[in-house]
Amino acid sequence: MLSEETKSKERQKNECIINRLPDELIEQVFFRLEVSTLLRCNEVCKQWYRLIRDPKFVMANLEQAPSCALLFFPQESVSGELYPSDAILLDETWSQSTLSIPVIGPDDFLCGSCNGLLCLYTKASTIKIANLATGEFLHLDKPVKNLKGDHFSFYRFGFHPVTKEYKVIHFLDEHHNYSRGTFNVIQVYTLGSEQWKDVKTSEALSLSCVKISGVVDVDGAMYWLTEDTGASWKHAVICFDLSEEKVTRIPLPQAALAGHRRYWITEINRKVCIATAEVHKHRPRMLSDKLQIWTLDSKVEQSWIQIYHVQYAPNYIPGPHFVHRDRIMMQSIVCNLYSYELFGNNCETKFSNSVRLLDFSPHKPDNLQSHKCVKSLVRLDAYKKAAIVHESRRREGWELKKWEAWEREISELEDTWRNIYQLEQNSLEVPRLLAMGVKGFLQYLPDEVFRQHINMEIDQILEHLPDCPEQHPRSLRRLNWVERKRDHVKLIARMKGVKDITKASNQADCDIRRVLSNVRDHIKASNQADCDIRRVLSNVQDYLQRHTAIQC
Repeated sequence: MLSEETKSKERQKNECIINRLPDELIEQVFFRLEVSTLLRCNEVCKQWYRLIRDPKFVMANLEQAPSCALLFFPQESVSGELYPSDAILLDETWSQSTLSIPVIGPDDFLCGSCNGLLCLYTKASTIKIANLATGEFLHLDKPVKNLKGDHFSFYRFGFHPVTKEYKVIHFLDEHHNYSRGTFNVIQVYTLGSEQWKDVKTSEALSLSCVKISGVVDVDGAMYWLTEDTGASWKHAVICFDLSEEKVTRIPLPQAALAGHRRYWITEINRKVCIATAEVHKHRPRMLSDKLQIWTLDSKVEQSWIQIYHVQYAPNYIPGPHFVHRDRIMMQSIVCNLYSYELFGNNCETKFSNSVRLLDFSPHKPDNLQSHKCVKSLVRLDAYKKAAIVHESRRREGWELKKWEAWEREISELEDTWRNIYQLEQNSLEVPRLLAMGVKGFLQYLPDEVFRQHINMEIDQILEHLPDCPEQHPRSLRRLNWVERKRDHVKLIARMKGVKDITKASNQADCDIRRVLSNVRDHIKASNQADCDIRRVLSNVQDYLQRHTAIQC
């Protein structure tokens, strides 16, 4: 026999209309929901849990997920002060995120973004793979521990759409000596496997190009630039196929090789692109002339087409992904990030509709990275059984002692916000309490006309008091750096507002005391006050003196 409680649950299940719908229709509803909403739906019932976690649904959801820009600020020291790594998301409407990304720790460095997964280089002996939306992550052992000269830019992350495999690659000199500035081994780790695999290249490739020009993942292959001083052209593109794990070379167009230039490799509309511009002689990272952008038209024929020729370009480009939809992101020397609409005929391009996105000072302009990113439901639990995967074995992130002062500053900031709000309330409460005390006494006065006159005068005094500002909403999560700066500006403005509130409160306090003095004088002059009224008046004056914290 079923219990009444069990029967009730069965009835509720049968009465749920949406559970009567076919799975295909429910999927169509889910496709229209954001990932954050789907994660909550995931916990509603077993049917939804099964649908949302189905690999086919995950991939279908991923294919239609809107792309956003992830701006990454690596950890750096500015004027002797250490700033943690941080990141900001710009969605498809160019709205900025205000909260920090929990999976990015203060000591992490971003190596790549793919299908909503981030590859992060840690100061420990691990590489961290993390899902931006779900917060799930895992740690991989680095291929070579305690490698001198190792750098986060030597690790990259990609995905092959046919094999459905995620791979981390690492550029290594076979003698474990980075002083030469070259590498001839590509170490590959396939997510879920048990070990790293070494792939030797036929020639030594440039590490400085990897650091300066970046690496992109396009259609199952990783692309980066290399230098060859012995050839007639100084730069070429290297392609590493993630499925075959083979290296091929693609020469650059001759028109993009003249002058003292800098190069960036990027991806626009799912095609490999090269951006190049002449740079300042003494500032090799700062643009000084027109910006050209070429796209690889045919990988087989190794042919290029110029798609943009920008007449004027600001000082810096945030690689590797600086073109998002129909806009290009550029940086000024004063640490402002702008987006410009690209328009023009043929490849001759001009900037239009400049929008200042953010001020990222005091971070240095040439350290900012921009990556394409999506929010996805890609799961990592299937890869956690590999022997190479483990939890971090040491304290990390905000737990480290070097971030104690940073954490203390955040805590003090929150205390200041709470104290300001309390001070605002207390300042406005005092004159209102004074007015309440005086009005309470007025009911004992026999002169109705005088009583109404005093009540009106007190009401007018209270009307001139400013409204108490609403309590500033405080997030339970950490703010990102740019939003923290804005929050600090708001705090300074709020502190100035407290002075105005205090001044208005003091004035109201003085005015109410003046009214009380007039009442006392009126009573004495009218000779109408009996002993009880005089006693009440004396009590009210004592009450005001005891409860008034603000003095005129």
